[in-house]
Parts: sequence; C-alpha cells; structure tokens
Amino acid sequence: MEIQISEFLISSTVVAKCPVPNKPEFAFIGRSNVGKSSLINLLTNRKSLAKISVKPGKTQTINHFEIDKKWYLVDLPGYGYAKTNKELRESFGKMIEDYLLLRENLYCTFILVDARLEPQKIDLDFIEWLGVHGQPLAIVLTKTDKLKRNELEFSKKRFFEKMNSIWETLPPIFLTSTVSKTGRKEILDFIGDAIKAQPKID
Repeated sequence: MEIQISEFLISSTVVAKCPVPNKPEFAFIGRSNVGKSSLINLLTNRKSLAKISVKPGKTQTINHFEIDKKWYLVDLPGYGYAKTNKELRESFGKMIEDYLLLRENLYCTFILVDARLEPQKIDLDFIEWLGVHGQPLAIVLTKTDKLKRNELEFSKKRFFEKMNSIWETLPPIFLTSTVSKTGRKEILDFIGDAIKAQPKID
C-alpha cells in the first residue's frame, strides 16, 4: 500500500469528540521521545504532518489524520514522561485508556519501542495491558539505524526473548528507521492487509 493523501483532521481531549467511527483506525503510541512523530511523517511521506518537538511530552491530545479518505491514522500522547505534572499524566492515562477500550473502529495499536534500550518495564506493562484487554497490537522497534548490525540482532533477540517469556503467541514486530526508511513498506502493507481482512465499516 502507498499513501497518496494525508490530512490532519482533528485533535480531541475525550473519545466522544473523536471523528465518527466510520473508517478503519490505526493508532501509534509509545514513550515520549521514541520517534513517533518522525515515524508518522515517514509513513505518510510528509515532512511535518506530525509535529516533531525537542521537548518530550508535547502530544497531549488524540490526533486524527485522514488517509486517502479511507482510514484514520491516530497519534496518541506519549506515556512515561516524568516532567509532565501529575494531573496531566492522570488525564492522559484516562484519555488513552478510554480511547483504546471504547474506540470501536480501532483495528490495531502500534506500540513504539526504542531498539537501543533494554526492554523497559513501562513498555512491557503497557503491552501486557493491551493483551489482557484483547486489543490488537503490533510492536515497532524504532531508531534501528543507530545500532550496528550485530547490536540490532542482539536487541531484537533480547526483546523477542522477553516477549516470549510473557506471551504464548508474539504480536507482529517491525524494525524501523526514519533515516534509512526501514520498515515503512512493511507497516503500510500490514495496515493494507488488515483493512482488506476486516468487514467493511458502515
């Protein structure tokens, strides 16, 4: 699949204000500064569709982008940013939880994880929470260009082993780099296949 048209649609602070759920939806989430905005821009082949900031925790709303008038790409607030005040963190948590559990047209949530780091508890806990609630998910290892080939293989193996200790069946896992554009085709093809495999939304 190749994206032709991508447009920002709306930012919402509550699920009730999100667009009418009449199109397939794919959400992207991860710890702050994991490269989410850069990945969204890579997928859509736009330089600044999603705003990139040097200040982590900038995304504070549910941001919908309409893709080719056929489906929604959703940019969710990052989790785990310590400097965001407690009240905001709690509101993010409620907003994200409501969105993930109540958004009926959500086909898959992509969880972004920094490939350079050991598996982080906050990521693993979030992945497990989605699994417990039966929510379709995929893992995206980001910033793979910053690792040498042997380091990347070790990182991938380490993450697989950690996931295997928790999951009987692993969710899809994608390796990405916004520098080398690694993983773009694989993620878009996955989304295209998911849309084709599901009944049409009225």
